[in-house]
Amino acid sequence: MQTTQLNTSFDANDNVSVKIIPRNAHNISRKAISDNALKVLYRLNNQGYEAYLVGGCVRDLLLGRRPKDFDITTNATPEQVQKSFRNCRLVGRRFRLAHIMFGKETIEVATFRGEHLESDGDVNTSAQLVDNNQSKRSQTGMLLRDNVYGTIEQDAMRRDFTINSLYYNVKDFTIRDYCNGVEDLKNGVIRLIGDPKTRYREDPVRMLRAVRFAAKLDMTIEEQSAAPIKNLAPLLNNIPSARLFDESLKLLQGGYGYQTYLLLRKYELFAPLFPTIARLLPAQDINNKTHLSLVEQMLEQTLKNTDYRISHNQRINPAFLFAAMLWYPLCEQTQMLILESGLTYHDAFDLAMHDILDEQCSKIAIPKRFTSVMCDIWRLQLRLNKLSIKRVNAVFEHAKFRAGYDLLELRASLEKGELLELASWWDEYQHTDPAKRENMVLQIVNREKKQPAKYRKNKNSRLSKKIQ
Repeated sequence: MQTTQLNTSFDANDNVSVKIIPRNAHNISRKAISDNALKVLYRLNNQGYEAYLVGGCVRDLLLGRRPKDFDITTNATPEQVQKSFRNCRLVGRRFRLAHIMFGKETIEVATFRGEHLESDGDVNTSAQLVDNNQSKRSQTGMLLRDNVYGTIEQDAMRRDFTINSLYYNVKDFTIRDYCNGVEDLKNGVIRLIGDPKTRYREDPVRMLRAVRFAAKLDMTIEEQSAAPIKNLAPLLNNIPSARLFDESLKLLQGGYGYQTYLLLRKYELFAPLFPTIARLLPAQDINNKTHLSLVEQMLEQTLKNTDYRISHNQRINPAFLFAAMLWYPLCEQTQMLILESGLTYHDAFDLAMHDILDEQCSKIAIPKRFTSVMCDIWRLQLRLNKLSIKRVNAVFEHAKFRAGYDLLELRASLEKGELLELASWWDEYQHTDPAKRENMVLQIVNREKKQPAKYRKNKNSRLSKKIQ
């Protein structure tokens, strides 16, 4: 991005200064902007409204990245936007938004947000543009409703980070910068707008967003913005579990999951999301790679593999990610149930699956379409150990065999020993001539018949019970 003298103006009414960055001082071209986003911008402008590209898309364009989506902000109310676009629907309770649908692409349009000075959930009349403008907070300071509209200057102050408070004006191709966001972008700094404690209390998910942007953009969270995070991390317990599921996918399946995980650990944000896993994590320096536990090794390898697949445009599945992350907590819970109740390993394993999922889903609401696949992957870990002709064919034909095998292979790379032999056998079985597969199983069966009965009885049990 070029550095040239910027024009600075001041709005006395809103007491906010703005830097106007002309077209010749930035690298954003209309060619890089979605045609559908341009349609929305042009129509709103032609109808007399103000409309700007805003937030992450402007940030990414300035960094030379391809935005995932394009968001627009305007002084038109959601109802006015809906009247302008027949392909529009209104969504959201906390803050009303307009979604304009263009096939698979959705352009999100938000009305300028204003200040909210309400008390005890009363309606704020000081910044109203429509009758239903309301703002309401919880006892912890979290915003429950935020339908207060205002000016672009107020909107800039209400955004979370300076690098997301940038507005692109398609009418003159300038960028409006109210919070020195361009400078922070240039310096690689994630800086919260306003008092960090207040802003995190308004929406605790901002702590996760700070970490996600720091990992995604390879930036550093500014000192004052980072300082309250550890103390306020428990506020994430007040966030609906369904919303945290969506956030967890952004954190771990955005292509930079491993770096995000390290920052989540650093700022003590991992435990509120994954308490089941966090209990098994040792209290040690996460940068010390010499003595990682099996749980840590599994997290590291799973997230690195996910990042690799995303970077190579390969398919990923949240069910496999969560199944791998929760495997060792599942083994730990199984062993505890065996000791406490004397259940058989298989019965304890089934009960442990439900316990682990119940606890995890209370924090992150993993949908049933994923939890059912997770259970299949976990059960296959036991079935993959039983090498008889009938069982091998049934396992190999299972719809989730490949995912089950992938987890077995991942476990084997960490645990070594007999699991390596088992994973190697299944790898050969998959890629050998179908006519030879029966001979492979017969060789295993004949070899085990020659072993002592006690060894045959306990071998599969040892493979299944291997835990941290």
